[in-house]
Amino acid sequence: MNSRREEPGALRVWPPPVGPVATRASRTMGALGAVSLAAMVVAQVASGLQPRPIALTGVVVLLLVTSALAFASVTHSSAGAVVAFSAVVAIGYAAEWVGTRTGLPFGDYHYTGVLQPVLGGVPVIVALAWGGMGLPAHAVAAAIAPGSRAARVVLGALALTAWDVFLDPQMTRLGLWIWQAPGPYRGIPLGNFAGWLVVSLLVMVLIERLVPEPAAWSAGLVSIYTAMAVMETVGFAAVFDPPDPLVAVAGGTCMGLFVLLSWGRGCRR
Repeated sequence: MNSRREEPGALRVWPPPVGPVATRASRTMGALGAVSLAAMVVAQVASGLQPRPIALTGVVVLLLVTSALAFASVTHSSAGAVVAFSAVVAIGYAAEWVGTRTGLPFGDYHYTGVLQPVLGGVPVIVALAWGGMGLPAHAVAAAIAPGSRAARVVLGALALTAWDVFLDPQMTRLGLWIWQAPGPYRGIPLGNFAGWLVVSLLVMVLIERLVPEPAAWSAGLVSIYTAMAVMETVGFAAVFDPPDPLVAVAGGTCMGLFVLLSWGRGCRR
């Protein structure tokens, strides 16, 4: 028997040995994640092709959440996934609640009431989206920098902020929220992205603390991030009416960099 004690913070081998019951559960959750991800892609494509895509926005987010939780359960255990997801949703909600009242940390904006239901002035689906993409963004960072917690926090925050390069232009053009003082990037103030980075850093710190294996490789969660990057790039380049090549290039470059790095490093692991 190996009695060597593991050093604090050491990178452990993942996945650990599991029994038949755990293996079946992992396969079930993996299948659920894959099916939910495929359904999310279909719903996202459908929303981009119809004149009023808002009806499917909530469906896309719920499928995103289901897929992220399922894949995270395989990698981090169901309890770890739920706890981390819930914490990120709470942080995202708090940031949006404060933001709509004070202008910090994102800038002066308000929701239009299109997204329902609303809790305290913040659409519930927005808070869920923070959790749904927070876990994949962290998985991307874990793939790139498995040996450094500080690097994972910074890279994960940048990966999550990169998503907003797509998200804000898309949601603004749909009239889901309005900026009081429009900025230079498709009407979005540049300070919004600084605010996203600050909140995302806190999100990544929480995930690092709450999941049992923060450095673990998760092909499922990285696949979610990849699918979102590809769909948004294609959507802005050719599907949305009118197309927006600027956002397609900017968002595709930002998210695409993390996609390439995560798959390149992850596959070598």
